[in-house]
Amino acid sequence: MQDRPEDAPMSREWNYHPDLPLADTSIFQWPPSPRFLAIWLARNWLTLSERVMMVILAILLWMFAFPSIETATHFGVGWVMQVWVVNLLIMIVIAGGLHGYFYMWRGQGKTLKFDRRDMATGNRLWDFSNQVHDNMFWSLGSGVAQLSAFQVLTMWLMANGYIPMLTFAENPVWFVLALMLLPIWSAFHFYWVHRLLHVPFLYKHVHSLHHRNVNVGPWSGFSMHPVEHFIYLTSLMIHWIVPTHPIHLYFHVIYLGPGAAMTHTGYEDLLIKDKRRLALGTFYHQLHHRYYECNYGNQEMPWDRWFGTFHDGSDESTQETRQRKKAMYKKASQ
Repeated sequence: MQDRPEDAPMSREWNYHPDLPLADTSIFQWPPSPRFLAIWLARNWLTLSERVMMVILAILLWMFAFPSIETATHFGVGWVMQVWVVNLLIMIVIAGGLHGYFYMWRGQGKTLKFDRRDMATGNRLWDFSNQVHDNMFWSLGSGVAQLSAFQVLTMWLMANGYIPMLTFAENPVWFVLALMLLPIWSAFHFYWVHRLLHVPFLYKHVHSLHHRNVNVGPWSGFSMHPVEHFIYLTSLMIHWIVPTHPIHLYFHVIYLGPGAAMTHTGYEDLLIKDKRRLALGTFYHQLHHRYYECNYGNQEMPWDRWFGTFHDGSDESTQETRQRKKAMYKKASQ
């Protein structure tokens, strides 16, 4: 695919960015806008969006790949290893496929790519002196292991009746609504644990491993320190409290694990025949990887705006973020 004229750098800092300043796309706007909510619902749940694709994959895994809940009444090497192998293969296929398409085969050139740089090599900042190999090591090692451990434990709790479960037949409305609410819960959880990880001590010893990825790629999303993996994946503990079905659990697992590869492609959308067909990364989070102390959450939640950590892509926001970062680390050093 030949790069189009729009691939030329849009600014000194970025190869591409959406219209700036970034608009408020949070679904928690006041006063509520029925039209905005209808558009959000249609875009995310009434088209073949990334979320709908994850739900379809979760259903297929429930039917054909993961062990049945009845199997999980007792811990056993066989079914536990089955969960780990399936999660490992899904991560390889999704993160590896996206990396192959965008960075190996150059399927989209640099169209809609935020950062003009390629993945880093020959730099000792990275384990194995290679950004992709470093990211793969942490994603497929600690990442898949802990993701599978949370899933295995939750399946065992479900199988033994220690946590509430529901079926579609019992409550179809809540079954569907729970699927829609899980990404919102995850965004809420992510914001607060992310703020925790930016406490200077935890940032230095834990979160900095993920933030080596200033220029992100698909393997960057789930590349974290083991302590961060644990903190991040506590989002799955919602299933220990709220009645859900294994399909909800598997959707949540995909959303947190392989889904992170989709949101960290470094590209805004997947183009097919020059048309945007699948939303991927967001400039909102790309700004966080560039400037660190801003945009801790995602665009669906209003916390960054409410707590003064929103970066809208403007030069003014960049200066405010840098000043806030200096103040934070000056206070931490006292």
